Amino acid sequence: MRSDLKSAAVPQIAVRNLQRTVPVSIVDLEQFAAKALRACLRLRQRKSTDLTRLCEIFVWFVSDRRMASLHRQFLNQTGPTDVLTFQHGEIFISVETARRHARTFGNSLAHELRLYIVHGLLHLHGFDDRKRADARKMERIQKRILTATNEKRRSISITSTRLN
Repeated sequence: MRSDLKSAAVPQIAVRNLQRTVPVSIVDLEQFAAKALRACLRLRQRKSTDLTRLCEIFVWFVSDRRMASLHRQFLNQTGPTDVLTFQHGEIFISVETARRHARTFGNSLAHELRLYIVHGLLHLHGFDDRKRADARKMERIQKRILTATNEKRRSISITSTRLN
């Protein structure tokens, strides 16, 4: 169990933009990702998780096209999704999907991208959202982390079908 961040090394987190369709502020999002990572690591888990074992985490902002390709390749599902998290420390986020969801739910794109970063980090920390009860628990924790990291915008309601 990892409850004291000073007793173990915090993984490095890098945010990179691999898409050209939607402008994003990588510097701001990388700073947020570092804060969110520390907040996630403060959550007590009963066992070691990928997040506690990793040395590096990469957040990749990609296009819907690339996300659809990854979604098909790894989950055998068609079309883009919002976030894909891999246990070796890669979080892929579709910026185009985030922009559509931000408009639908009345959020800024920055808020939606922050939410997806937290969501991916929580998956690495052993959280799952396949069952409704687990999705609700994950949603509460996401809101708490967004608030703790000075995310001032209204948190949104996440359904288990929206973020997988």
